Amino acid sequence: MFPTTNTLSQAFAGCGPFPQHVPAPQSKSSSKWLARHELYPVWSVTEDAKNKATKLSDAALAELEKASHKAQNKAGGIELYSPKFYAACTLGGVMACGLTHTAVTPLDLVKCRRQVNSTLYKGNFEAWGKIGRAEGLRGVFTGWGPTFWGYSVQGGLKYGGYEFFKKFYGDLAGEENYDKYKTLIYLAGSASAEFIADIGLCPFEAVKVRMQTTMPPFAKTTLGGISAITAKEGFGGLYKGLYPLWGRQIPYTMMKFASFETIVEMIYNYLPGSKSDYGKGAQTAVSFTGGYMAGILCAIVSHPADVMVSKLNATREAGESFGGATSRIYKDIGFGGLWNGLPVRIVMIGTLTGLQWMTYDSFKIFIGLPTTGGAPKEKTK
Repeated sequence: MFPTTNTLSQAFAGCGPFPQHVPAPQSKSSSKWLARHELYPVWSVTEDAKNKATKLSDAALAELEKASHKAQNKAGGIELYSPKFYAACTLGGVMACGLTHTAVTPLDLVKCRRQVNSTLYKGNFEAWGKIGRAEGLRGVFTGWGPTFWGYSVQGGLKYGGYEFFKKFYGDLAGEENYDKYKTLIYLAGSASAEFIADIGLCPFEAVKVRMQTTMPPFAKTTLGGISAITAKEGFGGLYKGLYPLWGRQIPYTMMKFASFETIVEMIYNYLPGSKSDYGKGAQTAVSFTGGYMAGILCAIVSHPADVMVSKLNATREAGESFGGATSRIYKDIGFGGLWNGLPVRIVMIGTLTGLQWMTYDSFKIFIGLPTTGGAPKEKTK
């Protein structure tokens, strides 16, 4: 189970300034004190399963590598900051946000319902149990349709837009000033991208929130929800939550991208060597770690606006002004009510953001692009 002295000596040979003594290899002749594996079937089965799992894993990695080379050859090489590059980043953003947000729909469902009515459930498991018994598994995933479509649109515009605006503002600052103003460039680039992305997200978010906060849900499908809202309130009903959505998403995305870039660079600065010294697996692990840490900060910064979005979409009356509805809701829930559901959202957003960055950077690696952030200058010796 533990490495022998001989193994350690061979592994670290050459690391020190003095010549290493390699012990003579031990005799491989069997000893009467050694256990016979065939007498322990459980041991044999476990080792066999472990060996088979290793072979399957190696085979899967080999197939993935083949698929990656095939995709790169088909794409014909992607030049950084070319139209093909931005299209690839947009597709990566669609995958990163659409899939991950859909996967955490059960958490989002409970969070939205508790934001609207904090006494409805005492905890997540109690909520899922009640919903499951009343509506089945489909009920636990209420709102997955508008979630998938909305965050696929938003993710593509957000990630693709961020890469575009980061380059745009970086060019305005100039190469000599980039390092000095890079945090401001990250903030401005992410804010610009999210401003546009939320216009695509808002109609689907309106449908999602209403589906999750009305019991039974006011519509069963995404198109059915859009039709129901527009029939009653007109096209503007789909965008009545746009201002609070901007208030939630823009600070969230600014924190998400700027803190991620900073945290990843700090991680690579802390690790020995440079980013290029680490393989694909290590780089995606760094992306997940940086994303999870950034997600915690994102959840805290954007939570009051997230509560207000849920309340406005659920309780704002037709013809009621944005300011009037916001004031009425704040009087009802107070400052403390703006933080309802924060622990659930920290877990959800931390995991979500970590998985998003890991998915996005894994896709970039798959098509032959470098991962995001973390390319500090070479360390001087």
